[in-house]
Amino acid sequence: MTDDFSKDMLPRPGEAVDPRELARRDLQKHLPKRFYAQAAPERDGALFALALDGRRARTPARNPIAVPAQPLAEALAQEWNAQGEFIDPARMPLTRIVHSALDGVAREMEAVAADAAKYAASDLLCYRAGEPASLVAAQAAAWDPVLDWMRQTYGARFVLAEGVVFAQQNEEAIAAARRALDGLVFRQDGDVAAALRLAALHVMTTLTGSLLLGLAVAARFMEAQAAWTAAHVDEDFQMRAWGEDAEALARRARRWEEMRAAALVWA
Repeated sequence: MTDDFSKDMLPRPGEAVDPRELARRDLQKHLPKRFYAQAAPERDGALFALALDGRRARTPARNPIAVPAQPLAEALAQEWNAQGEFIDPARMPLTRIVHSALDGVAREMEAVAADAAKYAASDLLCYRAGEPASLVAAQAAAWDPVLDWMRQTYGARFVLAEGVVFAQQNEEAIAAARRALDGLVFRQDGDVAAALRLAALHVMTTLTGSLLLGLAVAARFMEAQAAWTAAHVDEDFQMRAWGEDAEALARRARRWEEMRAAALVWA
């Protein structure tokens, strides 16, 4: 990869690592011309590397683009093969997440985990409407199963609030959510896998505004599409009441591609 393609994709000195922001930073640059004919995955010991015309591809920080699972490596290669005359990072959500994981998250694991875990203190699923009844019912149908699962599986009992009043969560629930995060992310299968999982979970959490939805997808309690729908219960209700917003729907479609990519990285 050329220096121009790599420029400005890494966190600056002293800057906090946010996987989603790192993954999107390269969208602001000029598009470089495609410099390869074919992308393909290649076995590299226990990992699967991305090769461009037989040469191993590297991240902006010059780390090899190598992942622990062949399906993810194949999906990365498909992203690179789908590029046209120019390389458009906006159409490469998998690559952006993998870059952020290998170059940023891997060196700031605790900071990124803590940033994701803080969502438990003000999780989307804990803030409910008082009316109308149809919205109250929709929120309960989409969100209560996740809260019940967290309570039964991890012993996390979250407090619900009505409207915009802040709900002070008990420390036991927050700690239980953090234990769930750690148990799902930090397995005994290598640092690369953990960094990829943590980057993916952080992206899912920030996109939905809910650590609990991110954990539900990570633990395979629910599919990514179901979590995405649950995260937009309020917005969908408003659109049914007042009509669709084309700009909002287009923005959601772009964000869904990030969510879908993060779920694939996790899987």
